[in-house]
Amino acid sequence: MPEFSVAGDDLARRQQTFTELYSNHHSWLHGWLRKKLGCSQRAADLAHDAFIRVLTLAEPQSIKEPRAFLATMAGRLLIDGARRRRIEQAYLEALALQAHDAGMPDPAAVHAALEALEKISAMLAGLPTKTREAFLLSRLDGLTYSEIAIELKVSASTVKNYVASVLVHCYNALYAEDSTA
Repeated sequence: MPEFSVAGDDLARRQQTFTELYSNHHSWLHGWLRKKLGCSQRAADLAHDAFIRVLTLAEPQSIKEPRAFLATMAGRLLIDGARRRRIEQAYLEALALQAHDAGMPDPAAVHAALEALEKISAMLAGLPTKTREAFLLSRLDGLTYSEIAIELKVSASTVKNYVASVLVHCYNALYAEDSTA
């Protein structure tokens, strides 16, 4: 019986911490994002996403500087969104070129490709920033490991390890998905 009360107390503390964090900082984060984006709706969506990520933290009470933490998290969400839009735009441009050469692509194929891109984006979302960035710079921008190493201020062998770890991560995520289906 004591386990339930400890777990219940911990859950209550986490809920209280989250409620206080949300109450004290949501308006500020929304305003900060609105100034950056110039769009209240997108700012509201990103603020919501930032607080969803806070919910997934093991110890939200360990956040010492909430506004700095939330701004960093929201900034990362902005970067992830920009990357996703860049991937989608590159794909749509490739489709437009292909359509010009061989007729319009099937709308179902476009939809399937965009779903695949979203799936890839979701798989990459949980990775460390430099690891994810190394992979994207390699695969999207076509940079060599040496060029990526200079940009990320790490060694080329570290970049190689980053890219390899992303590939293993994606393989494991796909394998886990296939085994549950």
